[in-house]
Amino acid sequence: MNIDLHIHSRDCSDGKMRLADIFREAEKRDIQVISITDHDAVECQETAAELAAEHGIHYLSGVELNITFSHPAYREGKPISLDVLGYNYDIQNRALREKTHQLREYRTMRAKKILDNINEELLKEKKVPMTKGDVKAIEESVDGAFGRPHIANYMVKKGIVTTKQEAFDRYLVKCNVPKLPVSLEDASALIHEAGGKLMLAHPNDTNGTSLVSLTSTIQEQLEIIKTTMLPYLDGIECFHSRLTEETTSAYLAFAREEGLMVTGGSDCHQQPVIMGTVAVPDFVVLQFGINPD
Repeated sequence: MNIDLHIHSRDCSDGKMRLADIFREAEKRDIQVISITDHDAVECQETAAELAAEHGIHYLSGVELNITFSHPAYREGKPISLDVLGYNYDIQNRALREKTHQLREYRTMRAKKILDNINEELLKEKKVPMTKGDVKAIEESVDGAFGRPHIANYMVKKGIVTTKQEAFDRYLVKCNVPKLPVSLEDASALIHEAGGKLMLAHPNDTNGTSLVSLTSTIQEQLEIIKTTMLPYLDGIECFHSRLTEETTSAYLAFAREEGLMVTGGSDCHQQPVIMGTVAVPDFVVLQFGINPD
């Protein structure tokens, strides 16, 4: 069975393909069970479920929420960002819809404040600041969530910097504005009250939002989860395009020991198209009562 429970769309997140194109491609790749897990957004879930039915694919409602997390034993207790995945929730749940709408509105406001801060830096350097026209151009380039990568891309296009990394190093880190904080407890309550299950996403992803920000040692990561996170989680994403075999093995053993659910997916943003390339075992969807056979 081909399963992918971690995919982002252009309609509601930072993916590069529209939902209709994602499902056409998923059918070509013989993906039998799928979930669209857009960042802090559930507006596309109804459309995704309808498209899945049209293409003969089993659908599991999904969302990826960014949370703020800290641990007193690491980074002097300073907070980091983590991602959690919500599955099999009621897509009409009012509280979840309202919260994700609030998060997206704040994200846009935050991006504009970051642009104001960048302009202050440009003026200090005696460079031409960005105008309202530039802000509008950036907004028009955004499909889904408005964030710092969109600003970085535009700064490269405008010639302010030569690379996205330079944009972050010279401006975006210094000019950052805090995200609207959502705690693990908040995310857990939102998903559970909507009837869903909450998973810790890509826990040892060295290139993403993960516990690596606190420690690169898997055993220490597992101890953090065991001592501070278990009451709020239903499971862990053990299969992911950027997790090593060592990580998957260790986290699978931990999940079995603690009686946790297990999920997995490609985390495909369609650049390149990697949906359906992660070997996710059949038992993952059986946990949600889905049996395509």
